Amino acid sequence: MLPEKSWKLEAIGRLFLSIIACILGGEAIARAVQAASKPIAHDWKFILSSMAAISAFGATVASLRKPWTLERALPRMIISLFFFQIGIVCAMIEEKLAGRPPSVFPISQMLISFLAFQGAALFLVHGFLKNHDANWSEAFGFLQQWQIAALWGLIIGSLFFKAGQLLQGVSIEALKHLPIPVKSEEQQAIQTLRLASSWADRIVLGLGTIVLAPFAEEILFRGILYTAIKRAGFQNLAVWATSLLFALIHFNVGIFLPLLVLAVILAYLYEYTGNLLASIVAHATFNAINFFTLYYVQQTTVR
Repeated sequence: MLPEKSWKLEAIGRLFLSIIACILGGEAIARAVQAASKPIAHDWKFILSSMAAISAFGATVASLRKPWTLERALPRMIISLFFFQIGIVCAMIEEKLAGRPPSVFPISQMLISFLAFQGAALFLVHGFLKNHDANWSEAFGFLQQWQIAALWGLIIGSLFFKAGQLLQGVSIEALKHLPIPVKSEEQQAIQTLRLASSWADRIVLGLGTIVLAPFAEEILFRGILYTAIKRAGFQNLAVWATSLLFALIHFNVGIFLPLLVLAVILAYLYEYTGNLLASIVAHATFNAINFFTLYYVQQTTVR
């Protein structure tokens, strides 16, 4: 049974809009970092658009922190969307001035991405829980038979690795036989991981991939969004909507099917154990096996 905590709709809306603003702000920061060694870094228009975009997205997050009471909901929403739109416009100008982005994310951009999405999400969820007078344990059942939950997570994450590979192979093969063939390219994040040659880079990226990403994503998709939709009376919609969204945010058609199936399994695992730790450990185990397999195969190929 899931923890009994219910989430306010307006709080969920503020949380996810804040996370989107953080992601877009992170992208603006990443573009500024990439341009630091280029002549464009000294262009006042680029500097101004970068600073304006980052500031506007920061103002969006700040304006969304306080709860929307009934009488103040509309003006607060207008203010938040105003800053958000300014950020979008300035980020588009910054992107145009920066020129064509690199085909592969540099290590620095991936680290910024981790902090802007998963790192910011955990920080914002802390405030989200405070607004609901809840702590992490009671909100997500972390103390409910945690040893059994962790064991289930290890088992499911390990077993799904091979199944995920098979599903990915089926997806890639199916894409080749569509009326208009769709080419499945390797995720930019995976390409970035391949570039990490130093142990320091690999350790940092490994922590982001194996620890930070699973924890933050399971909190958002299963812990908050899935629970909220289910408690509204839509069990099947809760499973499939959150699973589809989870698969879509990875922006890769070749891994869409395995991630969709994984997300469905993670939702039912949370439902079965009542402890989100099970889903987090399963997600982390799956990521960990992929992470270490990537470097093992790479080293084997080099030899």
